[in-house]
Amino acid sequence: MIGEIRFFNDGTQSLAGISQFWGGMYQFLWLIGEAVFHLLPVGIVWSITKKMGTTQILGIVLGLTLVSPQLLNGFSVASTKAADIPFWDFGFAHVRMIGYQGQVIAAMMAGFVLVYLERLFRRICPEVISMIVVPFCSLLLAVLISHTIVGPIGWRLGDGIAHIVYSGLTSPYRLFFAAIFGLLYAPLVMTGLHHMTNAIDSQLIAATGSTILWPMIALSNIAQGSSVVAMSVLQKRNKRAQQVNVPAFISCYLGVTEPALFGVNLKYVFPLVCGMLGSSCAAMISVGFGAEALSIGVGGIPGILSIRPRFFLVFLVAMLVAMIVPFLLTLIVGKAKLTTSERGLVSAEVEGADVADSAARGAGDDGDAVSAVSAGAAEPVDDGKATAIVDGKVIPLDQVPDEVFSKKVVGDGFECLAGLGDRVRRGDPLIRFDAGKIRKAGHPCTTMLIVTSEGDATGIAMHTGIDAKAGSTPVITWNNQS
Repeated sequence: MIGEIRFFNDGTQSLAGISQFWGGMYQFLWLIGEAVFHLLPVGIVWSITKKMGTTQILGIVLGLTLVSPQLLNGFSVASTKAADIPFWDFGFAHVRMIGYQGQVIAAMMAGFVLVYLERLFRRICPEVISMIVVPFCSLLLAVLISHTIVGPIGWRLGDGIAHIVYSGLTSPYRLFFAAIFGLLYAPLVMTGLHHMTNAIDSQLIAATGSTILWPMIALSNIAQGSSVVAMSVLQKRNKRAQQVNVPAFISCYLGVTEPALFGVNLKYVFPLVCGMLGSSCAAMISVGFGAEALSIGVGGIPGILSIRPRFFLVFLVAMLVAMIVPFLLTLIVGKAKLTTSERGLVSAEVEGADVADSAARGAGDDGDAVSAVSAGAAEPVDDGKATAIVDGKVIPLDQVPDEVFSKKVVGDGFECLAGLGDRVRRGDPLIRFDAGKIRKAGHPCTTMLIVTSEGDATGIAMHTGIDAKAGSTPVITWNNQS
């Protein structure tokens, strides 16, 4: 906005062009943007080691070797003659000294090479020398493999994917491509696969200076939020639903869709579909008129700040479509599908969804483990307590190592043994999962205990910091109202 949008002197100058202060501020703020893209591999490799539970400082060092000043800057490779590219001479082989600034896939591949090398050496190396051998061997081989094998492969793979996406978005079939992407982006978010689009966006920006993909992502966020706004109108008398609806559509409009998707739209399904249809329509407008973003990261309504100025009007029209179409569709369908109790027009026995601020850290044996939790039963026995669902240490929700739960965004998981609307009693199996397989994959076996409604209960207490036994240790208690 400071340096690119020409508000002044009949549209010929930007704020930076008419003010020395704002000109300096514009250059100063680019320090952050350039740091992100030039040092992106450092953050990527670090985040992979953090997520996979290996040594994070090794990830940082590996990332730094991908952007070292000794290397030819990755952004300069395309404009440098092949004969002028520096290389390491090993006598029998030459390895080009190329940096990976702005490269996402190459950095991801390098990160996973480091993770699996460290795990290998920790497994085979005697404990007495592991402190020296494991980091040295893991890092040395990871750097060598990154610059000789996975780096060049990742570079070509990233460029190839970006080229395919860019070609699809600029081809005669771009409207069809946009319609499909706009329709399916929200389900991608629910699976976590949407993170791959950040890599494609980054690759497109590095290769072309802008991205056509990111505007569609921002529009999808707006569309899902608009479905929740319609649900908020339909459920304006349902106080419990409004406690979820209002913060969900606000966060959605600001670019964070998970609360809206998991808390509202997926619960009722039809708002999700209506949002997908609205997103598809908006995406076709955006791509049809060639809207481009100069950066990524700002989603929802603020996403317009990342749009190239000459496409502001186009994006505004697409935003209106993303707001109006899902809202009207959800409103029409919701009036027919929602029950009077769901709309808050009559009292309901059970409504809303509250996540209990408690989790049990599973510590069962390897193999299949069955987890069970009491819920609203046909003939409930209200003894004022909910017992543990697995053996282990009970911890507060904010200590769970998975941000999907620690930030109170609940998604799908495991094999379900009970369906929506089933009535179950304490001890009935609800889900089954292979705890041993989870541990061997390097993931924590923290298990969430979720309360779907507190009903009329008062004095609810979450008991953490205790060792629990499945089916017998109370982890949540309340005043008995029966």
